[in-house]
Order: sequence, then structure tokens, then C-alpha cells
Amino acid sequence: QVQLVESGGGLVQAGGSLRLSCAASGIIVSLSVMNWYRQAPGKQRELVATLTTGGSTNYADSVKGRFTISSDNAKNTVYLQMNSLKSEDTAVYYCNAQFPPIRAWGQGTQVTVSS
Repeated sequence: QVQLVESGGGLVQAGGSLRLSCAASGIIVSLSVMNWYRQAPGKQRELVATLTTGGSTNYADSVKGRFTISSDNAKNTVYLQMNSLKSEDTAVYYCNAQFPPIRAWGQGTQVTVSS
């Protein structure tokens, strides 16, 4: 079965950086659309970044210029590099893979940014 395991979350001061990892099994990252979502307390889950099968990337306006999504196909892993973190980036971050009809989610990793 498909399994996505996120890691790399934690507590960081505003202005700091974190790199999230999403290790995939049961699905090939390079053949899938890979997304990072986040959900803050009391808010809906929102799409943060997308990596397409062609290597194109898309970002939410709120993270453009600060976050970068990438992959290591040899490791079948997707990353989210987060720089210049702000308190409003505090959320649980989820990895999502789409390879129709498969749509899989990771368990989430907490990112807390202190101001």
C-alpha cells in the first residue's frame, strides 16, 4: 500500500528555516503529483506547494519566495525547504501524493514558529 512519512517539523524562531521530508513507498514520486498542504488550528487545510510530474512547481502566494518544493527521485522523497519562517506558518504540514486513482496522505508533521 501507499505510505507517506513526513519528518523535519519542530519549533523554530521567526526568520529561521526548516526542511520537511516526505518519504514515499508504494508510489513513485517522479510519476506522481506531489503536494504539501498545511492546516493551522481552526482553519481549513490549504495547499502550500505542488511539484508536477514534469518538474514544474507552484506555490501559494503566502509562501512564494520563501518555500521551495523539490524531490530526490533516487530516495523517492519530496522536500519542502522553508526559509524566513513567520508565526503565521505555524501549522501541521501534510504530504500528499496523487497518481490517479491513488490519492494518499501522510500523517502530518507539526511546525511551530515562535515570534
